[in-house]
Amino acid sequence: MKILRRKKIISWALYDWANSVFATTVMAGFFPIFFKSFWASDLSSIESTAAIGTANSLSGLFIMLLAPILGAFSDLRKIRKQCLAFFALVGILSTAYLYFIPQGNWFYAAFLYTLAAIGFSGGNIFYDSLIGSVSNNLERNKVSSLGYSLGYLGGGILFIVNVLMYLNPTWFGLSSDIEAILYSFLSVSVWWAVFSIPLFINVNEESNPSRHKGILFDLFHSFKSVITTLKEIKRHKRAALFLISYWLYMDGVDTIVRMATAYGTDIGLDTSSMITALLMTQFIGFPATLVFGIYADKVGFKKILTIGISVYIIICFFAANMNTATEFYLIAGAVGLVQGGVQAISRSFFSSLIPKNKEAQFFGFYNLVGKSAVLVGPLLVSWVAYIFNNPRFGILSLLILFIPGLLILWMVPNQELTQ
Repeated sequence: MKILRRKKIISWALYDWANSVFATTVMAGFFPIFFKSFWASDLSSIESTAAIGTANSLSGLFIMLLAPILGAFSDLRKIRKQCLAFFALVGILSTAYLYFIPQGNWFYAAFLYTLAAIGFSGGNIFYDSLIGSVSNNLERNKVSSLGYSLGYLGGGILFIVNVLMYLNPTWFGLSSDIEAILYSFLSVSVWWAVFSIPLFINVNEESNPSRHKGILFDLFHSFKSVITTLKEIKRHKRAALFLISYWLYMDGVDTIVRMATAYGTDIGLDTSSMITALLMTQFIGFPATLVFGIYADKVGFKKILTIGISVYIIICFFAANMNTATEFYLIAGAVGLVQGGVQAISRSFFSSLIPKNKEAQFFGFYNLVGKSAVLVGPLLVSWVAYIFNNPRFGILSLLILFIPGLLILWMVPNQELTQ
């Protein structure tokens, strides 16, 4: 039984290993740079940036609006794995098709990136909710941290291969760095598909023998369930307070990830320096996330999250005053130390606050809250920087998210103080 349970846990965690390559190689790494220089080379810098921003916002908006309903529907029909498979397939195929988009076709590249981001984020709703199928409350911290740490490791391994392809295309029998990046997108889709297989084979979800009156009825019932969940969250004060806190500090975390290369460009860093920094974050994040999971059991959710959020507050001040590549590397290292831990412990903390049999529905709201960072955080940084004509003020504006998020976190009642 222990071997079977361990097999299920590893199979579940491997999906993080599988899909994190999209976040590293595509989302944070090559797509923004390659989009500007290859697909949108005829557009101005402002226009191409607007296109990327619109793609991110549209994918985030789609998930933000539909995540709760999708979660409720999968809860009702017990089809979390099927829903995960659908969104994963959308992401995998859209990423693969980027390989075939010719130069100058920025609209189709942006459209496919939007679909891929929807597949990536939508799949995570159901992946997160399946944690209850492979772990109990006592081991959830470690299981959640295992997933994130494998994500950092897997994403980092493929990313460093893709970087080597980009820097030395002839080593891989490629003719140019352009061909190398196109093959990198293809490699992401293959990696994502292959390493997703163990979850679908080994992770089981209980079936629902009582069928309802068809898909339309179930969708209507799911919408009603979302309204009920909104009302129910008010009765789950601990979960509601945590979601408010999570929205604030995770908005800041995601914004730092998405705006890091743009900020690095503003202070004159070249592409190779930023790629090196991303690699540092990945490989530091792997062991650091595991350590977070271990110490969360010893010191508690709120204390370990406080450490992580406090590091981000320090990062904001440091980043607002940095000028060199060395300082940028230090920030990348600091982010690697806490980013995965904050994400993993937030996920396991929330899973301990929600009612049984409504995991996907509540995780729909959890993902809704997390994905809203795509809409709010970057806008805050951009507009503050624009108003004051100084990007450093934009980075400091993230304190508006981190500090209140930390304060509200400590307003969440302790485990023994139940409703």
